[in-house]
Amino acid sequence: MEDKSILIIGGGIAGLAAGVYGQMNGYRTTIFEMHTLPGGLCTSWQRKGYVFDGCIHWLVGTNPQYATYGMWQELGALKNVEIVNHGEFTCIENTDGRVFHMYSDVDKLEKHMLELAPVDEKVIKEFCGAIRSMGGFDLPIDGPKNPLEAVKGAFGMLPVGPIFLKYGKMSTQKFAEKFKDPFMKTVWGTMFDMPDFPMIGLLSTLAWQNKKDAGYPIGGSLPFAKSIEKRYRDLGGEMYYGARVERILVENDKAVGVELTDGRKFRGGRVISAADGFATVNKMLGGRYRAPLLDEYFRKSEIFEPLVMVSLGVKRSMTDQPHVNIKLLEKPIVIAGEERKFMQVKHYAYDPTLAPEGKTVVMAMFSTHYDYWKKLAEDPERYDAEKKQAALAVISEIDRYLPGFEKDVEVVDVATPLTTERYTGNWQGSFEGWRLTTENMTMMFNGKFPHTLPGLENFYMVGQWVEPGGGLPTAGMSGRAMMQKICKEDGKKFVTRRN
Repeated sequence: MEDKSILIIGGGIAGLAAGVYGQMNGYRTTIFEMHTLPGGLCTSWQRKGYVFDGCIHWLVGTNPQYATYGMWQELGALKNVEIVNHGEFTCIENTDGRVFHMYSDVDKLEKHMLELAPVDEKVIKEFCGAIRSMGGFDLPIDGPKNPLEAVKGAFGMLPVGPIFLKYGKMSTQKFAEKFKDPFMKTVWGTMFDMPDFPMIGLLSTLAWQNKKDAGYPIGGSLPFAKSIEKRYRDLGGEMYYGARVERILVENDKAVGVELTDGRKFRGGRVISAADGFATVNKMLGGRYRAPLLDEYFRKSEIFEPLVMVSLGVKRSMTDQPHVNIKLLEKPIVIAGEERKFMQVKHYAYDPTLAPEGKTVVMAMFSTHYDYWKKLAEDPERYDAEKKQAALAVISEIDRYLPGFEKDVEVVDVATPLTTERYTGNWQGSFEGWRLTTENMTMMFNGKFPHTLPGLENFYMVGQWVEPGGGLPTAGMSGRAMMQKICKEDGKKFVTRRN
């Protein structure tokens, strides 16, 4: 009999999704997860009564009218979960006291921007018009498609094509140059300061916010991941924790199983890696099978830069503060050896499950360099000292505009790229794999990134290392699309059902 078993490496969202859809379609799946919990990067951790969340700030797919919501229902992720839709995406405060509010409602945003910078009326109206037009674009959860075809098929002829043509190759930094008002230039140059980040990514984000399809699920990341794990187990899936895969077993250029670091071996008809891409190709497969495009990206290292995350448990509610506040600093602070001219501070007062009553979690995140922390870790005392310095700098700066904040801090937790690497195995400690750029954006839709390796049969890859742009919906869609592909290979109709 043909072997319909599938071994899945990695219990993050992509691996869990592949498992759920595999079980739905009659395959026997087994997931091997190196950690003791599901979710991979979609996780949280407890410290003295506080829960620090490492992933979900907002989630595409929280509005039942849109396709991604249906995927989360299939995966069992949002069952009986309260969703919070924020009135603003973020706000930016200048050193002179001027404040820009990135309102979620596009009409309110347009009015606010015109009041701040009437000289930029033309740019502002075109920008807000593009957000409204992008409201018709829904993520194509049934596999990669040309975005214009996806929109046309779902909603008929909508004015999205010109938006892609105009903004598809424009970065947020280039867009910032369009403003004449100095404050607007500062706002847009600061808010999305990733190199070559495409405007289409920003417009999509704001369109999702505007149509309330990017809310926050109360409970955050780990309960979200555990809900998908429960769905997987309820469908009969098998999961091994503390099970790090040492190598993928190959016979006659066919993947036939996996071997764990403890020596246990498991055989299966197919192997899917939802684990770190670099480790999969270079360690688990020993570099014997390679995809030129992946090799090129690993050489270029165009990844989402890893983060140093300062999380604080604070005995104050913070409800009088914006939930995300970017402060341009009068005097730069030094974090991880770099001067920082602004600081993003986020609080979770809207989620009562993360802190005791009357208290909340506050977080500040900074992009950083893996090599900096790797070198520091050679001297544990210097490594710990650097983490403490980062926390002190953040606490001191917040105390400058919220007097008394420092004495209210009860718990301090600092996570570095090495933390991410240790718990997830992610190459260079990246939190979302390949960074979205104007160059690789279309690869999310046209399927050019390799999901298999030349010369190796019965082997597949899913997740952030084969889907530029990262994010939880992309991970879920990756697992879903792979099971569609496998069903097609076997001449089976791909089926789904909601939880």
